[in-house]
Amino acid sequence: MALSATLHTFAVQLADVDRGVYVDLDLRVARHPSETAEYMLTRVLAYCLEYEEGIAFSEGGISATKEPAVVVRDLTTSVTAWIEVGAPDVDRVHRGSKLAGRVAIYTHHDPAKVLSQLPAKRIHQGTEIPLYSFDPGFIESAVPAIQRRNNVTLSITERLLYLDINGTAVQTQIERHSLR
Repeated sequence: MALSATLHTFAVQLADVDRGVYVDLDLRVARHPSETAEYMLTRVLAYCLEYEEGIAFSEGGISATKEPAVVVRDLTTSVTAWIEVGAPDVDRVHRGSKLAGRVAIYTHHDPAKVLSQLPAKRIHQGTEIPLYSFDPGFIESAVPAIQRRNNVTLSITERLLYLDINGTAVQTQIERHSLR
């Protein structure tokens, strides 16, 4: 018998001073059995950091092959932003760059290793795609606080992220890297 996804809820108070976004979010995140807690948390953070009208988690979750982890669609359902998480495949990033007006990658891995696997020459407009990473140990220090129901306060100012998840407070600088 196959294992089913575990549903996690995140009640997020988001204050992104850098973008002028102040909103309360009620996220329901299905965590696939093969998905790590680190990946799931990075996926939630990417959603919050990219939050805008039309944003959604992909329908198939981690097993979706034709969609990114997070997608933004306009009112006509056209993809306007393709947001990948982790260490995405070059072909997926290339496809997303051709399909969407904007692409971004958020990783919980060593950014140098992810960058070495994503040669910009093989990706449509690869030099324009940002890769965002967090300080080493940030995700790992927040993961133990994750429960099935989560209360989250997330503040971003000058690319410094302050995260409080169920009473555990951590912070990190959000680093922007280029795929060059």
